[in-house]
Amino acid sequence: MSFKVEAFQNRHLAPGTARVDAILSVTADADLKATGELVVGFILDKSGSMTGARMDSVARAVVRAIDLLDERAMFFVVAFDGSGYVVSREARATPEAKRYASQVILQLQAQGGTAMSAGLRAARTLFERMPGAIRRAVFLTDGKNEGEKAQVVAEELGRCAGVFECDCWGVGTDWQVGEVQRIADALLGKASLIPEPGGVDAAFRAAIEQARGKALKDVRLRLWTPQGASPIFVKQVNPTIDDLTQQARVISPQVRDYLTGSWAAGESRDFHVAIAVPAGAINDEILAARPSLVYLEAAPDAGGGWIEREEKPAPGRVFARWTDETMLQHISSQVLHYAGQAELARSIHEGLLRQEQGDEAGAAQLLGKAMRISQTSHNAAMTQRLARVVEVVDAGLGTVRLKRDVKKAATMELQLESRTTSRALRRPEGGS
Repeated sequence: MSFKVEAFQNRHLAPGTARVDAILSVTADADLKATGELVVGFILDKSGSMTGARMDSVARAVVRAIDLLDERAMFFVVAFDGSGYVVSREARATPEAKRYASQVILQLQAQGGTAMSAGLRAARTLFERMPGAIRRAVFLTDGKNEGEKAQVVAEELGRCAGVFECDCWGVGTDWQVGEVQRIADALLGKASLIPEPGGVDAAFRAAIEQARGKALKDVRLRLWTPQGASPIFVKQVNPTIDDLTQQARVISPQVRDYLTGSWAAGESRDFHVAIAVPAGAINDEILAARPSLVYLEAAPDAGGGWIEREEKPAPGRVFARWTDETMLQHISSQVLHYAGQAELARSIHEGLLRQEQGDEAGAAQLLGKAMRISQTSHNAAMTQRLARVVEVVDAGLGTVRLKRDVKKAATMELQLESRTTSRALRRPEGGS
């Protein structure tokens, strides 16, 4: 099988309870082989603010990143200012294609305004020519999307969703986190900060390494629920928090698909599913949900077709059993952990918003709460990011104060990474 699925839950419910929560831990097989070719597209901001060393650093970083691809992969480069441009059309990563791309990429000149939808549209047009490939994009900007309304970008993202995945970077600190975050969220990617142009090279190299590791495209988490039951929500909770609920594709009244994008061999993710079920009587037991993984596999013949595969690992099944209170067990530690990580993300988001609004007391209270959750959940990376923005006044009470003269990059990184979670420990749980 290509995937292993484990369910972590407390299946024992009090009489009258009509909700079941579980964490589904999904892991791809370590020996998973790629079933389609890889296409990497670069979407580059060439607006006027990119003039000089910034444009030069980005162009050279793209050339070096393309050089990491072997001839099994394809690539292209598009750029945008107030319009979108194809810099280097889709081509297999041969030495000749790389040399040509290098020449035209290094000739890029920064000028004009910023219309992000134009770059996304140009990339989508090229990706649509290669429907069978694993399609990954690298998006980079350094400024605000001042050339168009947000609705225009939202409409283009709706057309791009499901066509390609996109990781996004903002270079410098003059761009808006929300704008870039929305692009990454819609296209199953991650948004990150590059404080200085010199960091672009390392970021793009990492993006290529990640893309080269992908083996399966368009993997869907399929959730079957019995008649009378339905999902309340489905969220990816590790490595990042991403709510998949609204993007559900209804297959039948009892079956919904949630697109999770491409997967690498050995990759592991956790999902929180909450199911509304009809409340049962004491000693009633039901199968509340049966997860499966659905993906496309290249047909064994030479026709270039695809076969849909569905795997239904039994350990992933979610149950509900109603019992009297003397038999109720503790809430699943996995569910508790990720509920805490969600609260951590909310506290950071709301704390930074309060700070922006000038409410320092409210900001300190919320960011202090975030620090406590981060420390108790052993989220060391988040604790370090918070420590760049606040200082602990009383560890026992969990009070903090906002630091003065904090670098803007530290606040932006905290905002961008607020939904990155620490993974729950894998402890056996009774009744799981």
